[in-house]
Amino acid sequence: FYTMGIDLIAGGRRVGHNVRKTPTSQNVYLKLLVKLYTFLARRAESKFAGVIAKRLCSSRLNKAPISLSRVARYMKGKDGKVAVIVGAVTNDARLIEVPKLTVCALRFTADARARIVKAGGECITFDQLALRSPKGSNTVLLRGAKNAREAVSHFGHKTSVNNPHTHDGVKPYVRAKGRKFEKARGRRRSTGFKV
Repeated sequence: FYTMGIDLIAGGRRVGHNVRKTPTSQNVYLKLLVKLYTFLARRAESKFAGVIAKRLCSSRLNKAPISLSRVARYMKGKDGKVAVIVGAVTNDARLIEVPKLTVCALRFTADARARIVKAGGECITFDQLALRSPKGSNTVLLRGAKNAREAVSHFGHKTSVNNPHTHDGVKPYVRAKGRKFEKARGRRRSTGFKV
C-alpha cells in the first residue's frame, strides 16, 4: 500500500500565485477598461496594453498612489510624453512649481488635478489614452512606491542570538514613545541587550 505522490510535471506542488484576470471590484467603468485593454493587448499585440490590463486587475495595495512631485521628477526632459499611472495621483505641498504635464491616471486628488490644469497641463483618463496612443507610443509608465505604507515599517523578523540585527529598523507597535513604554531590556545596553 503506497500513498500517492505529487505529479510534479503535470501540475507541480505550487498552489496559488495566480495572476488576476478580472478585478475584484464591482466598478463597471474599471471592468470596461480591463475589457478594452485586454482587447488591445490581444488584437493590436501591444505589450503596453497588456501591462495596463494586468495592473488594472491588481489589488488596491498594488495600485500604490504617486505624488505630483515624483511624477514631475520622472517626467523631466520628457516633453510631449504622457505619464501613465495605474493608480492615484496625489498632491505634494512641498513642490513649489508644477511643470506642464499630461498625466493619465485612474484617479486624481482635487488639489493635484487643480495644480496640473493650472500649470497648463491636462489630466486624462484611460479611455482617452486608448484613443491617443493605443500601443503606448510617447508614454512613460510609472508606479507609486508600494512599500511607502506606514504598515510596512512594522514588518520584520524576530531577533535571535545568531543574528541580532534581523529586527533592526523595525518599528514596534507601541502605545506611546514615553519613558515607561518598551524602554527596558532589549532596548538598553545596561539592561540585557540593545536592539
